[in-house]
Amino acid sequence: MRNGALLFAIVLAAGAASGQPYPSRPVRLIVPTGPGGGTDLVGRVIAQKLSQSLGQTFVVDNRGGAGTTLGTELAAKSPPDGYTLVLEHVSLAFNTSYYRKLPYDAQKDFAPVALAAIQPYIVTVHPSLPATSVRELVALARARPGAIAYGSGGPGSGPFMGAELLKFMTKTNMLHVPYRGAGLAFNDLISGQVQVMVATASLALPHTAAGRVRALAVTSAKRIPARPELPTVAESGVPGFDFSTWYGVLAPAGTPRAIVDKLNGEITRIMDDPETQRRFAGEGLDVLKSTPAEFAAFIARDIGKWAKVVKATGLHAD
Repeated sequence: MRNGALLFAIVLAAGAASGQPYPSRPVRLIVPTGPGGGTDLVGRVIAQKLSQSLGQTFVVDNRGGAGTTLGTELAAKSPPDGYTLVLEHVSLAFNTSYYRKLPYDAQKDFAPVALAAIQPYIVTVHPSLPATSVRELVALARARPGAIAYGSGGPGSGPFMGAELLKFMTKTNMLHVPYRGAGLAFNDLISGQVQVMVATASLALPHTAAGRVRALAVTSAKRIPARPELPTVAESGVPGFDFSTWYGVLAPAGTPRAIVDKLNGEITRIMDDPETQRRFAGEGLDVLKSTPAEFAAFIARDIGKWAKVVKATGLHAD
C-alpha cells in the first residue's frame, strides 16, 4: 500500500509539473557556431530578450564545428519539449545539398519557430594584401592561384559559401583555411595568418572602422546604411553577385504547437522592439518576421536555391 501511495504521489507531481506554464525551467538555445560572428550575436540578443519577457533563463550554448552541422544535429536529436532550441542561418539550407550525408533532415527534423534577421557579408582583407577593391583582389588571385588564403568557420559555413561563390563567379582560386568558428577565423585575419575573409557585417564592421582589416565590398545587392560608401561586390566587377545570411529559431520536430506559437509571438515582439532594431541596424542587420508556416516555406525555397548553386559550382563534401 505504501508503494502504491508513493507511485500516486509521483504521478500527481508529474502532472502538476506538466501543467506549469512554459517555460518552467531554463531553456537552452544552441548556436551552431563558435563565439563571435553574426549567429552568436543574434542568438545572444534573442536569448537575453526572451529571458526578460518569459521570466526564465535562456542559455546560449555555442556548439561550433563542421559547418554548423554538429550543433544542428544536437538540436535535431534533443527532446521536443521546448527546452532546446537552435538559432540557424543560411548554412541550414546550403548544407542540405553540400553534404552528401547529414545526420538530420533540415525540414523533417525541425519545427520552424520564427525568422529573426538578415545581414550581408563584407569582403575583408588583411591590410598587408595589396588590394583595395574586389577588382584588385580578383586580379591578384588570378596572378597568384592558390597562394592567397581565406578563412571561414568551416566547410558549409556562411564565410565559406560566400568565398566559394566569389571564386566561382570570378574563376579564381584561393586556399581555404577552415576554423571552428567565424570569430576564430577573423582573429587570424587580423593577425595576418589568412589574407581574406567574407565575414558578416556585424563581425567585420568594428574592425574595419579601427583599421585592423580592410573592407572591399558588401555582398548584398544593395549598399548598407551602416557603410553607405562601401560598394557592393556586384558594383565591383562581379555582376549578379548577391549573398546574405538569414537567422531564425527552430525547435526539434514534434515540439508542441502551443510552445512554438508562444515563442513565435515573443520573437516577433522582440523584432518589433525599436531597441532591437537600432541594435541590429548598427551591426548591419535588418530584422525579419514570420509565422512558423512562412518560415518553413522560406527554408524550403532556400534549400532549392542552394541546391542549384551547389550543382553549378560542383561543391560537395562527403
